[in-house]
Amino acid sequence: MTKEHFTSSVRLAGVSFACAILFARPASAQLTQGIALFEQSCGSCHEHPDAASRAPDRLALSQRTPEAILDAITTGTMKDNAARLSDAQKRILAEQLTGHPLGASQLGQASAMKNHCDAKPFGDPAGSPTWSGWGVDPGNSRYQPASGGLTADRVPKLTLKWAFAFPNGSSAFAQPAVAGGRIFVGSDNGFVYSLDAATGCVYWSFQAQASVRTAVSVDRRAVYFGDLKGNVYALDAGTGSIIWTKRADAHPFARITGAPTLADGRLYVPVASLEEGAGANPNYECCTFRGALVVYEATTGAEIWKSYTIPAAAKPLKKNSVGKQLWGPAGAAIWSSPTVDTRRGAVYVGTGNSYTDPSADTSDSVMAFDLRTGALLWVHQVLAADAYVVGCGPAAAGRDNCPATMGPDFDFGTSPILRTLPDGKRVLVVGQKAGIEWALDPDQRGAVLWQRKVGRGSALGGIEWGAAADNDLAYVPVADAQFGPDAAGAFYALKLATGDQVWESHPSTANCSNPRGCVASRSAAVSVIPGVVFSGTTDGMMRAYATSDGRVLWEYNTAHDFETVNGVPGRGGSINGPGPVVAGGMLYTNSGYAYLGTGTAGNVLLAFGVD
Repeated sequence: MTKEHFTSSVRLAGVSFACAILFARPASAQLTQGIALFEQSCGSCHEHPDAASRAPDRLALSQRTPEAILDAITTGTMKDNAARLSDAQKRILAEQLTGHPLGASQLGQASAMKNHCDAKPFGDPAGSPTWSGWGVDPGNSRYQPASGGLTADRVPKLTLKWAFAFPNGSSAFAQPAVAGGRIFVGSDNGFVYSLDAATGCVYWSFQAQASVRTAVSVDRRAVYFGDLKGNVYALDAGTGSIIWTKRADAHPFARITGAPTLADGRLYVPVASLEEGAGANPNYECCTFRGALVVYEATTGAEIWKSYTIPAAAKPLKKNSVGKQLWGPAGAAIWSSPTVDTRRGAVYVGTGNSYTDPSADTSDSVMAFDLRTGALLWVHQVLAADAYVVGCGPAAAGRDNCPATMGPDFDFGTSPILRTLPDGKRVLVVGQKAGIEWALDPDQRGAVLWQRKVGRGSALGGIEWGAAADNDLAYVPVADAQFGPDAAGAFYALKLATGDQVWESHPSTANCSNPRGCVASRSAAVSVIPGVVFSGTTDGMMRAYATSDGRVLWEYNTAHDFETVNGVPGRGGSINGPGPVVAGGMLYTNSGYAYLGTGTAGNVLLAFGVD
């Protein structure tokens, strides 16, 4: 294959990935082999993916680490698709697709960085500014009342204090935690770091068995998180040494994306999967995964109980055209952090779509489990028969691994938020990818209090990662990037008691330096302090809004290069997934998210403060 023939055959949206690779490193027989391997084994899904498939295109794949690609095609989601490749071919594919050699991630060790912190004991989180876990409290409100002096009148004075870069990172997708004067944050290379909250110097690093995209939960002695192979970890907060580790689920596609919730000495761990990414392959026996909630004793890691979102294991249904056994029901993954209600003695989770026909009657639901025993208390399903498998879009019509009727993939990807209203009544608010914000009654078995349609919704649209709520209002971000710049990025303030709209905001302009498209989608979670709500968009902008009327108080463009405190090249990109964290008068945000074919890669954690 000549360079000219290859270049013309793989042009992606006007950007020639071939030229980027060919001129970045010398042409070689190995490069040609890597290109051929991609075309033969991956191209049918990843060369020109449609929106329904959600498969990342070649450019998006090139922004990942070679370890992440190799993991996906050896033990991960794409294992069956790459079954015909030898180990050597898989390594060639991973290296040539990403443009980096395997082993480069060893640069992620703290010992390989400059700017080490002077050794000192880990401080008591109870006596210092704290943001632990996903939502700062067990109710996942994302409301920080103790903002440490970062008030509405001081927010316009925020300036960048330091930037930390994740070595060889391409998706800064793990939300930091703040406790004891330190920051704890994971990375797509599988490293978890302990940094100084004021200066960004590094105390220690720990390498997990896979990428870490969960937020970190912290108590007086330990930090807790999960990885994308379904492992759960407890580390000594002061040294990073391992205390215990468990595998939350034995399914080969199990993963943990939602942050474990720490409450009253117990760790509540949600289990999701990417089995729906393999399900369309006729050589795969689709599908057997079912979402789960696993509870551990935080000190020892002893399992207390485990409950599944689909009570019964999948059963054999039929065989497909190549003789592979098909199973069901499956799916109903838990993508987000569980919400703990000690008053009711319940823990609440939102579930994802089904993978099979028949669909599970607990998919696209909010579920309540008994805190003590794990017994199911109630289920509120908002959409039935949402069976969805990646790669089963219109082009896959007739594939016998695919659901007979494809659903819209309207998951609950957000954590339920539990709030008490001024009159003492309680409300559970949760956003859906359908673009609907729901308010349920936690004291009446999830009865609907109100619902508000705020977005058009799609498999990657609607409400993606989560709202925030103070004592009176819910602040709801809308993605909807697929519908263009005019529809994307809406932001709403709704009354918690009624769902009535208080204000609406849209990005005035998009940051069009984003090479992945001039669209300011609001997919990331938002966070609120008294008087101010913070929200980032996929064009790399972080903004602060007045909670009273939605006025922009401050903004900062994160999509550029940074000089970093650890001496690693750093660049910001899309803000997606985790939301900003506020503690001790500082604002912390990730920048750079390249996933599922969307967004601009980046690798930085940014810290802002007021002089």
